[in-house]
Amino acid sequence: MYSIFGYGNMIADRVRMDAYYKALQAAIEPNSIVLDIGTGTGIFALLACQFGAKKVYAIEPSDAIEVGKKIANINRYSDRIQFIQQFSTNVRLPELVDIVISDLRGTIPLLKSHIPVIIDARKRLLSPDGILIPQRDILWAAVVEAPELYSPIVDVWENNAYGLNMAIVRQIVLNNWSKGKINSEQLLTTPQSWVTLDYTTINSPDVSAQLNWIVTRNGTAHGLSIWFDAILAEGIGFSNAPSMPELVYGMGFLPWLTPVSLAIGDTVSVTLQANLVGDDYIWRWNTCILDRGNPKKVKAKFQQSTFFGMPVSLQQLGKSAANYVPKINEEGEIDRLILNLMSSGKTIGDIASMVWEQFPTRFVSWHDTLKRVTELSRRYS
Repeated sequence: MYSIFGYGNMIADRVRMDAYYKALQAAIEPNSIVLDIGTGTGIFALLACQFGAKKVYAIEPSDAIEVGKKIANINRYSDRIQFIQQFSTNVRLPELVDIVISDLRGTIPLLKSHIPVIIDARKRLLSPDGILIPQRDILWAAVVEAPELYSPIVDVWENNAYGLNMAIVRQIVLNNWSKGKINSEQLLTTPQSWVTLDYTTINSPDVSAQLNWIVTRNGTAHGLSIWFDAILAEGIGFSNAPSMPELVYGMGFLPWLTPVSLAIGDTVSVTLQANLVGDDYIWRWNTCILDRGNPKKVKAKFQQSTFFGMPVSLQQLGKSAANYVPKINEEGEIDRLILNLMSSGKTIGDIASMVWEQFPTRFVSWHDTLKRVTELSRRYS
């Protein structure tokens, strides 16, 4: 979820906004019915009305939607926009829509439930001849020299000012990717497209590709940079490639376990994979670097995954085993009581009083109990 400040940054990105503006303007006809998924403060919904849409469904799970309602009222579009505070996958509309517009990406399009949400909207809410905005995202990758991105990741664990050995953390932090801008001069290989996400046909959020590069410049490689080109409509889009101005999305940086000195003619092979597990992606980037392509001269070989970047205790990991027999703890008992009372027609104030009475040592005050009840009420009622 973005803050209002974050939504402002998205709107302030003129490259992004101008492309969406043109794509929406080209798609809308006088009788168009539009679905805006992740409307935030409502910018796409408002533009759809400005271009003449007959009806707009603006869906947003966060409280930013209240700001959108106020802006719609000020601009006299409230009669055409129906704001729905919910996840789109839980929404049933009274009609199919002509256009689905969204921007649920993060640094790259492989973010949480972005793709499942688009698949659901396309299959369930969009008319058979309807329009998706965006239509496609093309993901790119290249080997880069980026000490300014690499050093902040490892230096604090290897060279602290207190004489402590914390180098063990290096293995964890280098199995995570981060956001970081690079420029064209930092590329050690020619960029390669590793996947095209065609939202009009895509049926799985998981992607996997084998990338093979021949090094085009001498340098010290620190990992991979990834970015995307967006095609919102035919002839309309934007890119956050290294040669382009920096956009609000940024670029992804996948570090290697150690920097590697590369020479022109060396070969780099990477199996790049991203699988949606639960609400987030598990990334894998397995790398093999050969001296001038000679299979007998391996410069480096890495097997990395964000799974290894999660500092999970063995005790907690054991609780995920299929044969583990769980026993509800006090926190679970509290939530169970609250949920049971929510089904009995009582107010959240009454529920808080009953929970406070039954678990007096768990909460600092009745107001603390009310906060717990309110959180569950917001989630499940």
